[in-house]
Amino acid sequence: MIKVAAVAEAFDRDLEQDFARVEKLIGAARAEGVHLLTLPEAALGGYLADLDGAAAPPPALRVDGPEIARLVGLAGDMVVCAGFCEADGDRRFNSVVAVGGGRVLGVHRKVHQPLRENASYSSGSSFAAFDTPVGRIGMLICYDKAFPESARSLALDGAEIIVCVSAWPGSRTDAPADLADDRWTRRFDLFDRARALENQVVWLSANQSGTFGSLRFVCSAKIVDPGGDVLATTGYAPGMAIAEVDVARALATARRSMGHLRDRRPETYR
Repeated sequence: MIKVAAVAEAFDRDLEQDFARVEKLIGAARAEGVHLLTLPEAALGGYLADLDGAAAPPPALRVDGPEIARLVGLAGDMVVCAGFCEADGDRRFNSVVAVGGGRVLGVHRKVHQPLRENASYSSGSSFAAFDTPVGRIGMLICYDKAFPESARSLALDGAEIIVCVSAWPGSRTDAPADLADDRWTRRFDLFDRARALENQVVWLSANQSGTFGSLRFVCSAKIVDPGGDVLATTGYAPGMAIAEVDVARALATARRSMGHLRDRRPETYR
């Protein structure tokens, strides 16, 4: 049995303030006995320049640099996933890192790039699960979850838990006053539940909150079980969703009669 948590919180260009928020969130999670904490896309340095060009680019961080080492130190024995702008030579990637137990456990570079993200980032090229102290994990970033093949690739690679970090905004046109009524909020929630159910995995979804330039983020951080049921959510406000899950039992129960991975017929798919 482990406790898992997903966060909806605002992060921006002020890296010191971002780390202050991260430290506070890790402290709150530790007080609740959380083993796996998921922070949003771009938690370290804020999201990319607003679509109207109103903000400077986020700070580019190396996986082996001092900022990720700082995150490793804050995490301690907890597994923490956080989004950041990754520097690799002259290229920049929209990435998420998992740390815990004094080291980097895994990194995923966002593959699917909506709107004009490709003007700021190079695209990742793979999906891979990896082992951690809380089980085998796969990671996705935001728009990646709109493509069933992304999560399915991770599930076929043995992921028991899939972490999806996002900076998912509400509608930019005809936006309702209440985020609960926003069509992009509805899509965000549908993708989370569908990807968990079709792959029969535990799903953690973190998201930015607040605003950035003209973007208004939908929050809705949540934990979804392998049956597609939401175990905990922040709703459409900042916060931390926490749930206790027996991962092995939850997967075994969901897959006992109708095993979606087991019953695949890949030879028939074109």
